[in-house]
Amino acid sequence: MSNSISRAVALLVLANLLASFSDVSLKVLNGEVPTFQYVFIRQLISTLILLPLWLRLPRAQRMQGRCFITFSRAQLILLGSACAMITITYLPLATANAMFYVGPLLMLPLSVVLLRERPALKQIIATLVGFGGVLVVLRPEQFHWAALAGLGCALSMGLGNILIRRLPTDQPLISTLFWTGVMTLPLAFILAIPEWGTLSWSHLGWIMLINLLVLGYHALVVLAYKGVEANRIALAEYSGLVFVTVMGVMWFDEIPDVLTLVGIVLIVVPMMPVRWSTYLRRHRQKRVCEAID
Repeated sequence: MSNSISRAVALLVLANLLASFSDVSLKVLNGEVPTFQYVFIRQLISTLILLPLWLRLPRAQRMQGRCFITFSRAQLILLGSACAMITITYLPLATANAMFYVGPLLMLPLSVVLLRERPALKQIIATLVGFGGVLVVLRPEQFHWAALAGLGCALSMGLGNILIRRLPTDQPLISTLFWTGVMTLPLAFILAIPEWGTLSWSHLGWIMLINLLVLGYHALVVLAYKGVEANRIALAEYSGLVFVTVMGVMWFDEIPDVLTLVGIVLIVVPMMPVRWSTYLRRHRQKRVCEAID
């Protein structure tokens, strides 16, 4: 595995750790804040945090990011955030994230269609195994209507990550994040007005924390996918499923059953950045050498 791919995988694993803490914080809110009001406030806070950093950029760089691709990603993030809130509120963390991880599975066919990338056979097999794991986790008796929102989140996440590859490689990260936040605000505000309610300081505190975690997640994702073929690292997205499963057990007593654990193993093992064939071959050679000695 090349250094660039190893770095991208490490960035995605860290990004998913932040996203897992964000999911836990969102679970604590328990649907007490209207969906699009939550999304609007979160994106507004994000934009205000980024504004001083954006203003420090040279004027030419500040103007980068005002493009159709950024606008499209902004609307996908808006949709994905709303769907994620619904899914996490009504489903156990492990089950909700199993739905989210359809996103990386969708990225392989999307990268083929949209980016003309050619995944290797082992990547196709690993993706199919991961998809089988999702089916095991989300079996018929576990199905809930909120799982449909999870599919919406997965699709928006997959498309959003694919579009990152269409961004100019020299476009500053701060400019990308700032304009993405700005472009989510108008539609989020319009959708939030009908259900706008009064928030407590506790609600605002949790939204602030979620915002910082999600902002870190998106920054790391942009860094990870820039300059690396999407299908080479998409499987690293599955690391978050392990994180949220452990957090669900620790803080919400959401103990997964045996089939759920089997599904998680099927999802996680294929994405591990380890060359299993090389490892096993070296292990066999070592055993042979020990036998000869």
